Amino acid sequence: MSSGPLDIGEGSEENFGELSGERFGGLFGTQENAEKYSTELFKERETLFVEVILPLSLAKNYMYRVPFELNEQTEVGKRVVVQFGKNKIYTALIKSISQTAPEHYQAKYIIDVVDEHPIITPQQLQLWDWMTNYYLCNEGDVMSAALPTGLKLASETIIVLKEDNDSETEESEEVLTEKEAALITALNSQKRLTIDEVSVLLGQKTVYPIINSLIEKGLIYIAEEVVEKYKPLLKSFVSLNPFYQEEEHLKELFSILERAPKQLNALLTFIKLYRQQDLIPKQQLLEESDCGQAAFKALQDKEIFKVVKRPVSRLKENEDDFILNFELSEVQNKALAQIEAGFEEKDVVLLHGITASGKTQVYIKLIEKAIEKGGQVLFLLPEIALTTQIVQRIQRYFGDAIGVYHSKFNNNERVEIWNKVLNGKYRVVLGARSAVFLPFKELKLIVVDEEHESSYKQQEPSPRYQARDVAVLLAHLHQAKAVLGSATPSIESYYNAVNNKYGLVTMNERFGGVELPLHEVVSISEETKKKKMVSYFSSKLIDEIAYTMEQKEQVILFQNRRGYATILICATCGYAPKCVSCDVSLTYHKTSGKLHCHYCGYHQSSINICPACGSVHIEQKGFGTERVEEELSLIFPEAKIARLDVDSTRTKNGLMQIITDFQDKKTDILIGTQMVAKGLDFDNVTLIGVINADTLFNYPDFRAFERSYQLLAQVAGRAGRRDKQGKVIIQAYDDQHRIIRQVIDNKYLEMYNDELTERRQFLYPPFTRMIFINIKHKDQDLLNVAAQRFATVLRGQLGRRVLGPEQPMVSRIRNYYIKQVIIKADKESSIQKVKSILKETILQFQSEKDFRAVNIQVDVDPY
Repeated sequence: MSSGPLDIGEGSEENFGELSGERFGGLFGTQENAEKYSTELFKERETLFVEVILPLSLAKNYMYRVPFELNEQTEVGKRVVVQFGKNKIYTALIKSISQTAPEHYQAKYIIDVVDEHPIITPQQLQLWDWMTNYYLCNEGDVMSAALPTGLKLASETIIVLKEDNDSETEESEEVLTEKEAALITALNSQKRLTIDEVSVLLGQKTVYPIINSLIEKGLIYIAEEVVEKYKPLLKSFVSLNPFYQEEEHLKELFSILERAPKQLNALLTFIKLYRQQDLIPKQQLLEESDCGQAAFKALQDKEIFKVVKRPVSRLKENEDDFILNFELSEVQNKALAQIEAGFEEKDVVLLHGITASGKTQVYIKLIEKAIEKGGQVLFLLPEIALTTQIVQRIQRYFGDAIGVYHSKFNNNERVEIWNKVLNGKYRVVLGARSAVFLPFKELKLIVVDEEHESSYKQQEPSPRYQARDVAVLLAHLHQAKAVLGSATPSIESYYNAVNNKYGLVTMNERFGGVELPLHEVVSISEETKKKKMVSYFSSKLIDEIAYTMEQKEQVILFQNRRGYATILICATCGYAPKCVSCDVSLTYHKTSGKLHCHYCGYHQSSINICPACGSVHIEQKGFGTERVEEELSLIFPEAKIARLDVDSTRTKNGLMQIITDFQDKKTDILIGTQMVAKGLDFDNVTLIGVINADTLFNYPDFRAFERSYQLLAQVAGRAGRRDKQGKVIIQAYDDQHRIIRQVIDNKYLEMYNDELTERRQFLYPPFTRMIFINIKHKDQDLLNVAAQRFATVLRGQLGRRVLGPEQPMVSRIRNYYIKQVIIKADKESSIQKVKSILKETILQFQSEKDFRAVNIQVDVDPY
């Protein structure tokens, strides 16, 4: 064994410390420095293992070993590149670090550490843990939902030519096929090719046999290259050559450019802009000088201008100063004081304020105080529809400190927002439900506006979380406060407030003394008998629309169905087109001229002749927003009509355009689905029309009446939000329905008590906890056996609390048949014990050979 200056041999760390002064005294100067070096060296050589979260739905996390040279870079919350399986490379997140090796398998080494600093916080890891246990999902599912796609690295298979086996290559080339030879020739010039590039090169989709053959011949090998998906946006900036920045040279330049007026104008514009900013954006210079690309390129070629690319934000910046000078009303001030007093005793306060009571201004004051304390604020909204308008109202108060986060942003924009929250640049974040995953470090306040909204519930894919409940837990982890606000709170939230779990603050007056709208119910049956119905509109609604337009005011019409016709049906034989993959009828959309499935996205051409009997008598039944728009345009041809639904807002700026045009009074009538009910604030809307309220009541769900009340009250609340009293026309067959009466009389408490009585009787939330288990398979017979077996085993553990299996309303989606088992756990029983039994039962069930292919999805709190 050599005894060089850095050879520690097989001695212990203690021996190394004793010898270090003798061996390295001259090198390190002192015994103390030598001992310090020895400690650091052994720290670097500690064998570390990391538990990582992979972006895969795995039941357990994996352990990896850290190479000695990466010990110092390893830190909880950083991303690392790891190999999982034979060839796949993934980016994983470090959850914990230890010196204990896994017991049941040999740990692979991590390949690299991606980040200089952690990209997630300890509170986020705690939140992920809680969500994994509470919603019975895997931590990889939570990671996939939480991280923007741009922070998850992609693995791309790379084909590389071996360069160290020339003799083997010469022998092998004699037996190469034509395509193998073509690939080797391409690799000789390009060195590296992806699988997709090979496929294009050879003109065929299946290239793996060719690649495998070359691997066996020892000519190529496969490398996995990790590619960073996030790319900063680069923008071109212009600078002046330092030579011409001296006055005498600049004067000479002016005289040289006298014969090139466009180039001279570009130079003069640059000097003008340079006085205002250090770097001049190329696009700005071109627009303001109007010199054209040719003149600009000539200045570049002469090395007068230099162009550099710099990363810039993709996000719109608001440079307005803070304007926090509005005055709260007496009712608002009282509510603000009560909320702050409630925070002394409770971490969560429910703000029950009727529509247009000014809840947003109360939120702004709370946000202002949180920021003054150096904190961050999360402002949750149920849908993107709200963020586009409310951000304009709040941004002028908080300027550049506010960010917006939702799924309409592209991947690169979402990464930028993530980083700005992590670095503390954004003090306030407005977002839809996914904003609960952002990396807050100084979170002091969470506001959940319209907390009753079903949009806060994630349906697909896993984790199937309720953002309102996650927000309450997130506030607890950060020791922050949470405000849940709504004009029509969910039964559960109000129950928690009444039972002293949450604080409760009420605002019963509209801001500025504005009166609640007048309500009028019109019986569709009576209007039809008297032949007063014009298409889907009663004579009363048509008269009110005409009057409103004469007054230069605006109208919102609500129809909770999108598309043109709900169903096409043959009048002769009763045939109705159905989705090929789902157990639902297709909806006709006139704008596309096709029949669409709203579950899987399948679409086909519309039919004029019945494919079953050949009849041409095809009737359209039911109607959606498209049909309402068309019929209304025939009645009011001079009106400017717009439609607000999922179909009309698919593009990134489509929603913003519709809302902006309506706000700017370019649109007279806005027709929409429930999107129009969610907090939009227009000062010129004085009439609301509900086309058919019955579709809300007749829904097979224990929440149907609660949601009907919420939706009707919220829609009605869009009317008369300023000086003039609004009017609401509700059309219904059952015009005496109790929910309609409670909406008209603004009796939320009466609705709450009625619903609570019924739910107590039939054991529904908030008196029980519910878990839905959806069992899926493509073979219906196997599914029936599997579902019955699963329910029997589970019932043996949990007794009568297990219901089913039964078919849900839609029993086949995307070619998967579905059976549903429901668990109702009363409040006295331990929900954690129930979940533990359920988890064990699923694990045992899926370990059986016959049922391994059966898909089981768990939905905790499915509402």
